[in-house]
Amino acid sequence: MTIGALSKAAGISEYTLRYYEKKGLIRVERDSSGRRCYADSDIAWVEFLQRLKDTGMMLKDIKKYADLRYEGNKTMPERLSMLKTHRKYVLEQQARWAEYLQNLDDKISFYKTAITEEKIETR
Repeated sequence: MTIGALSKAAGISEYTLRYYEKKGLIRVERDSSGRRCYADSDIAWVEFLQRLKDTGMMLKDIKKYADLRYEGNKTMPERLSMLKTHRKYVLEQQARWAEYLQNLDDKISFYKTAITEEKIETR
C-alpha cells in the first residue's frame, strides 16, 4: 500500500509517517522505483505507535519498543515489561488529572453558589 493509503487508513498524516520512518519507528519496504510499500499490518502498528505517543510515552522509549518489535518474538518479555511500566505512568497521570478535575469542579460549584447567593441578595 502507498503512503497515502496508509495515511488514510491509519488516520495520520503522510508527514508523520515519514517522520516515524526517519526516526526508525516504522520500517518500510520500497519498490523498484523507490516508492514506499506498506503492508496491511502497518496500519495497526502505526495506530499503536500513535496511542503510545498520545498516552505520553517518550519518543526514546517508543523507539526502543519499536526496535525490540523488529527484533522479533524473543523480545516479547522486554516489551511486556515496558508496557507494564508505561501503564503505571498512565495510571499516575490519570489520578493526577482526576484530582485536577475535582479541583475545577469544586471551583465551578463555588462560583455557582456565589453567583446564586449574590442574585438573592440583590433582589
